[in-house]
Amino acid sequence: MRLITGIMASKYKNVITTVDNIRFSSKKEATYYGKLKLLIKSGHVLSFERQVRYKLIVNGQLICTYVSDFDVIWRDSGLKVTDVKGVQTPIFKIKAKLMKAIHGIDIFIV
Repeated sequence: MRLITGIMASKYKNVITTVDNIRFSSKKEATYYGKLKLLIKSGHVLSFERQVRYKLIVNGQLICTYVSDFDVIWRDSGLKVTDVKGVQTPIFKIKAKLMKAIHGIDIFIV
């Protein structure tokens, strides 16, 4: 990020947003958080957790860590590891493939 006239500018034009005293890396992520709260009230979502860390280990060596935006437990379909993305970077694409190969988890992209 770079400082431009007193505010932080992001490489991907995301705007850091705070909701419920929680800092989100984008407005889109904060909006999704609000949706999840409503989906809990309606019973479609049982629970969710933010910023869950997954170690990506190959042949006993830690390659990197993937941090989900949300791990959501849906009433009908179970766990969905969710990432709120405006841009799918090459690094994200590699981490998504590693998540599938190592943990058998497909990342749901919003």
